[in-house]
Amino acid sequence: MNPGPLSERTRRVLAVLVREYIDSGEPVASAAVCRRAGLGVSSATVRNILAQLEDMGYVSQPHTSAGRIPTDLGYRYYVDMLLDTRRATRDVTTVEARLREQAGEAPLFDQLLSSASHVIFEVSHHVGFAIAPSDQQAIFQRIEFVPISESRVLVVTVARGNHVSQKVVDLSEPIDPAALTQAANYLNAEFAGLPLAEVRQLVLARLEQERTLYDKLRAVALQLARTTLESIDSPSSVHIDGASSLADTGDTAAVSLSTLHTLLRMVEEKQRLVQLLDAYLDGPGVAVVIGGEHQDPQLRGCSLVVAKYGDGARRGAVGVIGPTRMHYSRAINVVDGAAAAVARFLRDQN
Repeated sequence: MNPGPLSERTRRVLAVLVREYIDSGEPVASAAVCRRAGLGVSSATVRNILAQLEDMGYVSQPHTSAGRIPTDLGYRYYVDMLLDTRRATRDVTTVEARLREQAGEAPLFDQLLSSASHVIFEVSHHVGFAIAPSDQQAIFQRIEFVPISESRVLVVTVARGNHVSQKVVDLSEPIDPAALTQAANYLNAEFAGLPLAEVRQLVLARLEQERTLYDKLRAVALQLARTTLESIDSPSSVHIDGASSLADTGDTAAVSLSTLHTLLRMVEEKQRLVQLLDAYLDGPGVAVVIGGEHQDPQLRGCSLVVAKYGDGARRGAVGVIGPTRMHYSRAINVVDGAAAAVARFLRDQN
């Protein structure tokens, strides 16, 4: 994506300009870059370097008498430098400590994700989000049928990693509690260890077979399982914190009105955010999408920092979304740390 390699001196000038602009929100003058870069060269030399960077498309000058600001290409070069030079070992402990403080010492998984989105927002000052793995990826561990009344049953489904879902089902006729235990035993023996999505398909297939193949007990077991698993295709759970920061940037030019409306709709609908991430989560580690790199033209005024987490079987994501004038180093560190902390929680639960 970059037009070509830059010298060490030019890279340092570009990095200083990007950091200064992120901090101030104002075009950066060559004199300020000269003071901050510590290169031991004259302002004229720095001006020449900035002119070269402008010719290459890394910076632009809003007005002839003004300083310069980074372009999307300039941000990209800066972020790639951050990703290349940051420490190989992630500072997970600090982020994990904050997650534990928010969610408690033994949180449920949803509580942990809610805390993750909040901590990411607190640290980055932009919208933080945490997306739970899709239920389709979960591995079925066991199912329990708890009688509530003669005909109503609480169905408890447990997936690997102690992920629990509950649903009340009305059978419309009385059923013996001992029969419910036998029905659960049958389903657990048949399907334990399979992905929930596959269990759902197998249950539906068996219910389509001749009813004479099953006695009443097995038919009830399959019917309960079908009713419980019918929402398996429902979208992933999404936790979002800090949506108000989109309209409170302190910089009216940070996010255009059309981009702001698009982001607010995405936050409100949530699943649009999940769909957006599908295109950006191919590789490991942290992914950063900046401005014009977005496939959706309406999102080209913002940046996205996102990282996957998982336990080998299930995968989710945590991240930040905000204006292109973002403290990328801070956002990358907290997102990477949160992803590692959530992944460790999943592994510990398994």
